[in-house]
Amino acid sequence: MKDASPQTIHLADYTPFGFTVESVHLTFRLAPSATRVLSKIRFAPNPEASDRTFFLHGEDLKLISARIDGAEVTPEITDKGLTCAVPEGTFTWEAEVEIDPASNTALEGLYMSPLDVGGGEDAGRESRQDKSAMYCTQCEAEGFRKITYYPDRPDVMSVFTVRIEGDLLVLLSNGNKAGQGAGWAEWHDPWPKPAYLFALVAGDLVNHPGSFTTRSGREVELNIWVRKGDLGKCAFAMDALKKSMTWDEEVYGREYDLEIFNIVAVDDFNMGAMENKGLNIFNSSAVLASPETATDANFERIEAIIAHEYFHNWTGNRITCRDWFQLCLKEGLTVFRDAQFTADMRSGPVKRIDDANDLRARQFPEDNGPLSHPVRPESFQEINNFYTATVYEKGAEVIGMLKRLVGDDAYYKAVDLYFERHDGEACTIEDWLKVFEDTTGRDLTQFKRWYAQSGTPRLTVDETWEPGDAASRPPRRDLVADGEVPDQVRDGGVFTLTFRQETKPTPGQDEKLPQVIPIAVGLLGPNGDEVRPTEVLEMTQAEQSFRFEGLATRPVPSILRDFSAPVILDRALSSAESAFLLAHDTDPFNRWEAGRNLARATLLDMVTEGARPDAAWLEGITAVLRDRALDPVLRAQMLALPPQSEIAQVLQDRGITPDPDAIYAAHETLKQRLAAHLRDLLPALYAENQVDAPYSPDFAQAGKRDLAVAVLGLISRIDGGAQAAAQYAGADNMTLQLSALSSLLIAGKGAEQLQAFHDQWQHDRLVMDKWFGLQVAHAKPEQAADVARRLTGHPAFSMTNPNRFRAVMGALGMNHAGFHHASGKGYALLADKLIALDARNPQTTARMCALFQTWRRYDAGRQAHARAALERIAATDGLSRDTTEMVTRMLAG
Repeated sequence: MKDASPQTIHLADYTPFGFTVESVHLTFRLAPSATRVLSKIRFAPNPEASDRTFFLHGEDLKLISARIDGAEVTPEITDKGLTCAVPEGTFTWEAEVEIDPASNTALEGLYMSPLDVGGGEDAGRESRQDKSAMYCTQCEAEGFRKITYYPDRPDVMSVFTVRIEGDLLVLLSNGNKAGQGAGWAEWHDPWPKPAYLFALVAGDLVNHPGSFTTRSGREVELNIWVRKGDLGKCAFAMDALKKSMTWDEEVYGREYDLEIFNIVAVDDFNMGAMENKGLNIFNSSAVLASPETATDANFERIEAIIAHEYFHNWTGNRITCRDWFQLCLKEGLTVFRDAQFTADMRSGPVKRIDDANDLRARQFPEDNGPLSHPVRPESFQEINNFYTATVYEKGAEVIGMLKRLVGDDAYYKAVDLYFERHDGEACTIEDWLKVFEDTTGRDLTQFKRWYAQSGTPRLTVDETWEPGDAASRPPRRDLVADGEVPDQVRDGGVFTLTFRQETKPTPGQDEKLPQVIPIAVGLLGPNGDEVRPTEVLEMTQAEQSFRFEGLATRPVPSILRDFSAPVILDRALSSAESAFLLAHDTDPFNRWEAGRNLARATLLDMVTEGARPDAAWLEGITAVLRDRALDPVLRAQMLALPPQSEIAQVLQDRGITPDPDAIYAAHETLKQRLAAHLRDLLPALYAENQVDAPYSPDFAQAGKRDLAVAVLGLISRIDGGAQAAAQYAGADNMTLQLSALSSLLIAGKGAEQLQAFHDQWQHDRLVMDKWFGLQVAHAKPEQAADVARRLTGHPAFSMTNPNRFRAVMGALGMNHAGFHHASGKGYALLADKLIALDARNPQTTARMCALFQTWRRYDAGRQAHARAALERIAATDGLSRDTTEMVTRMLAG
């Protein structure tokens, strides 16, 4: 039989907990298979609540004893928690439970992670029983209920004091250290927090130390705790942490509020990192880096994740969410803040392009498929399934639109009011929007629809031009200064943009209302000069026109500059118009977008009409590459083609069933044609973007390597991998080594280098994740599933390590033509592995199920294979509620 029948939880049913928690004292007596947790919790009636039912969440717990005010009680226990009769006023609840961290492969609650990972699954499992493992927690969203009985909900906040007893070198928890001795340590967190922010780590770890002086002069102790072999990979993360602390003080005025800030790297972790108050726990891949083992992209990711988790100290911890429906309140805001940070540390235009690419690749398909949900969902069965691109990335885009609409000054004033008004509270989206209304005087009722409506709005636009003398028309007053009417305004032409917005029905939402959409627009003259700088048009209606007066000639509009809203702009542009924007647009994002539009149109024509590559795109890209004034990384971004999945989505939007094989063939043909077209330019580009200085992951060096890597991929299509082989042989950093190996695999070469890479890095689990993923990512479509299946039999493959599982199966899902192969073997293999994983780790299983979300866009044969795979998963005996919800939604969508 299946896991307990999923229960749907609705936002509208929210009621506060019947009690407040005045204090929490926890004692942990650590033992791998029999940890004892003693809790002493002071409860008081909640004056805001009408229901006084005393219910404490608890799962997979063995209750040893329970007392209220010192007297033993016998509560009623179910698989979800316990209830008990309690006194009328304030009282103290005490309980002792036993849990089994060593057997906890779900990686929620308290579990153990091996410290001596060198082999595969069996080695890791055995090491959970001795000192070669570390104790670790993950409590968001509902993991604390697997540690002890407690009201495990985000609106219940309290001060925690924690004592840890065990014979390990390092014993860590939240807050400031209150005392320690032989075999014990005590921690006290003075800031009230919900249980999902609780953390505990214990193990024989070593620290990379640091310190930070806040702007008020307080000294903060910093530590990054790792296993002994990783101590040399912490310096960059420590530097990123200090930069984050400085940036948050300078930009948001937020200062750190404890005496110590600890980060711990752990191999077995379902997510990237967790912002537990004062004790951040990180997936090792999001904190450990050295030039030899990490790529430029890894370094940038680590910098961003360090910042994200640190920024949560205020946007998530000091102010948290009232219930899990408000998850976007902390995550969307913090993603927006970490994007600002990355833009400031590196490049604003490059970051904006990266964010748009990520949104289109991950969130747009989610928003327009069976897993579609609003930024703030109205209901869920399993909250773990809503840690999504919609909540995070689209949630951040909503914050960005709000900032663009109200302006920078008003934005920061409103955020200051948010911190002042709600510090120490559990809040809602309404609380967030209210500070903006109070600060600006704006009515944000319509804007709030971005939180309530799912789906991606689609914008269409028409242009009209009225040339000649316009003296008889009254000019727009906002174009006129001091009541004067300039001749160029009175006599010029009028250019009008008429926009229409539409959002298609999504599951549970058949009718859509118009959104508030900020559309950033600039106008270019026929010679490429900018005749009107960027202006933000505020669209509020289903159809709306905007006039630009006083123009000498018909302009070329640059629309949706800086990707000012998370929408699809459906604009019919000729190749000549796109080429003009590619050559002249002064907005970096839209210049890149023009090149992307040309490449997309070319691929679509090749797939649907058998057309040859568009000469306008080839010449436009050539001109971009010759533009030495343009950042190397922007030129590299221009070279990248729209992903195959994006082409499939556009075809579906046009009513055409996409053929993954045809899309793959067009992609390969276009890359080959581009390489041939640039044959004479590529060697010089490659040479001038080599870095002779000692390695640094900074933006300047990384940008040059980025362009050189993109160029190498094209050169390898001409020289059969000779240059890539030379680069591999001389590589002194992972960016050069891995990119060379990638180019060799694409060229059908590299068997010798692949084995050498394995032999060199077989004892470094993070580098080996790259080795696993690379082979699947670059496999030919007909071989991808076979390569993935073979790798799952490798001695170093582990089902219990999320990083290793994602390295193989995630890469298969991203190999578009391989995963969607007509034989269905990609679907079948993923189903096999998800069924095997679900009983061990439901959270990772459910998230990986999302790889199936676009299955209905393909032909009947592929649909039949995908449906069979999904139905086989759904029929699995004992299937978790996490995976049940995901599969049910995809089958019903």
